[in-house]
Amino acid sequence: MALHHATPGEIVSVRPLGEELHEAINVTLLRSENLQVFRVVLLKGQEFSDHAMPGETTVQCIEGLVDFRIGEDDVQQLAAGDLLYLNGGQPHALKALENASVLVTIYHPRHSGE
Repeated sequence: MALHHATPGEIVSVRPLGEELHEAINVTLLRSENLQVFRVVLLKGQEFSDHAMPGETTVQCIEGLVDFRIGEDDVQQLAAGDLLYLNGGQPHALKALENASVLVTIYHPRHSGE
């Protein structure tokens, strides 16, 4: 069964999950040719290990608190309402200091072959 992704004009909730956070899973909310938006849920102590996305990326903390590491040494805390921007290819990792959910948006530029 295919997962549902939002269609143009469809309203999608990205509100805090609150008490339901501990039962939530990571989910892609929309995916188009050039754009992907997904919610990552991390319970306190969980990590999303080192990785890099090919396109420009934003990470917005919806709820909770996470350590966000860029590269080897740059660690910042993202709290509810904070937004972080990354260039494509920047290695990064997350660790939940509290139960948290973050909204990730990745731009995948279409290559026209020019």
